[in-house]
Amino acid sequence: MALERDGIEVCAEAWTAEGAVKAAMREQPDVCLLDINMPGGGASAASTITARLPHTLVLMLTVSREGEDLLESMRRGAHGYLLKEMDPAKLSVTVKAALAGEVPLPRQMTGFLVEELRHEPHHRHPVTDKGRPELTRREWEVLDLLCEGAGTGDIAGRLFLSQVTVRRHISAILGKL
Repeated sequence: MALERDGIEVCAEAWTAEGAVKAAMREQPDVCLLDINMPGGGASAASTITARLPHTLVLMLTVSREGEDLLESMRRGAHGYLLKEMDPAKLSVTVKAALAGEVPLPRQMTGFLVEELRHEPHHRHPVTDKGRPELTRREWEVLDLLCEGAGTGDIAGRLFLSQVTVRRHISAILGKL
């Protein structure tokens, strides 16, 4: 398995939400990879695992490109959302980046998430007395470019940053929003 070749120990595998929760409770891993469509519901498993093991990151690894699945996953405690069509060689790098604090999201779904955050007034946002979320100047620049539809590479080029730095800014923005 590619994960193990890259130094990531796979401590358990489960095919159902119930099995994933039991394995997580038993093994207490750093990361759980779940599928939104696994029998019993991946989002349900994410809720249970993150509630019982707050130091375990849950990443969804799924075929679903549905925005509602992304939102449900994040609302239920998932730290990131990955598509199974991603390059398998990049999975280890993505898992390690999540452990380092990044929020992995498919580029093609980031715009959906940003639009959803902008248009849902019932979400609680940390705000200043001016009514704006407490983002840094650079985070606002990144958010503005995201809203224009720019991808990570485009933003990095326009702001003279590395793509890793842009992803960290996006992670910080999502955390604050």
